[in-house]
Amino acid sequence: MIQSLRGMNDILVDDYERFEYFLTTASAIAKRYGFHYIETPLLEETALFKRSVGESSDIVGKEMYQFIDKGENDVCLRPEGTAGVVRAFVQHKLDKKGGIHRFYYNGPMFRYERPQKGRLREFHQFGVESFGVDSVYEDALMIMMVADILKALGIGYRLKLNSLGDQNCMPAYRTKLVAFIEECGDAICGDCIRRKSTNPIRVLDCKNEACQNLYTRAPKLINNLCEGCQSDFNTLKTILDQHNIAYEIDTNLVRGLDYYSKTAFEFVSDNIGSQSAIAGGGRYDRLIEFLDGKPTPAVGFALGIERLLELIVMPEPVREGYYLGAMDDASLPQILQAAEAIRRTQKAVVEYDAKSLKAHLKGADRINARYCAVIGENERLEGTIWVKDLVEKQESAIPLTHFTTKENA
Repeated sequence: MIQSLRGMNDILVDDYERFEYFLTTASAIAKRYGFHYIETPLLEETALFKRSVGESSDIVGKEMYQFIDKGENDVCLRPEGTAGVVRAFVQHKLDKKGGIHRFYYNGPMFRYERPQKGRLREFHQFGVESFGVDSVYEDALMIMMVADILKALGIGYRLKLNSLGDQNCMPAYRTKLVAFIEECGDAICGDCIRRKSTNPIRVLDCKNEACQNLYTRAPKLINNLCEGCQSDFNTLKTILDQHNIAYEIDTNLVRGLDYYSKTAFEFVSDNIGSQSAIAGGGRYDRLIEFLDGKPTPAVGFALGIERLLELIVMPEPVREGYYLGAMDDASLPQILQAAEAIRRTQKAVVEYDAKSLKAHLKGADRINARYCAVIGENERLEGTIWVKDLVEKQESAIPLTHFTTKENA
């Protein structure tokens, strides 16, 4: 028997109900914040992610599904969503138009890593990106949107916050951090030794416990911010305080991608094990420029959908639509005629086998239908359909033409 590849799961009915509820909820909130849907390809040039995510990242170095296609192009399945949206932003010359552009998206991403609970090789993200707003208030808006989505889904969280500085304060901090790393010598892991010469701030994101113990003594970027970055960070904290959004400062929070600067944030849950991040994002003002676009301020976030599914508090199921059934084979054509008319405005599910009324009522219960509609010999001869409202517990015989004439359809 052929099975799905490891870390690539099927989404069946029960999970998809949660999946669909998440997408409906998150998309509605994004729209209320003024964002518009965008969709980008699953397959992109590998160079896109090397230049944006960064060759020093684990994603590019270890986790991408990368191959040479039949046209000798070096391509890969997208490991994250932001780079593709930025590529589309630049390719379609939106950077040249100026103004503000706000997008949201969802879809599958691919990373070759060890599958574990809530972390798959094919997984789904919901993301939001904003271009053209050089204000920390937009950073706060992103955090408030994530908080609104999680609140609407009934998911508790802790918010971690940090500032990564910018090109004004990062160089001096980088020098201090490299000096500290060199003092650690061989006590740090091989990945951190490699990162020291490529992107040293990434060592703070190392998952090696011995390294993390050492880095508690490392110089903190948040203590080395320039005046502008410090002012923005103070303003961000004030906005969150005013909106009653609790947060904690995590000086080692650098996110997993190379393109972040200034604001970095992460939402974590204590209910999904050690890999507790459920959403994260921040500001990436230089990424558009890195991808050959006009310098444009930008900020965004992404949520891992699979990581949230078990945490979602689903609303009580609401009965909806019609279940339609025939009590004899001769009545099935009328049932199909009624179902066709009902589907113009409502859900209608037809049972093709002739059954007793009791069996049809059980069938309507199984699919959580609001109405059970049945035609038997008497109804067929009288030109009616028997309908029971399973919420109000009321039943009546209704002329079949009520459903099938255009003015009633």
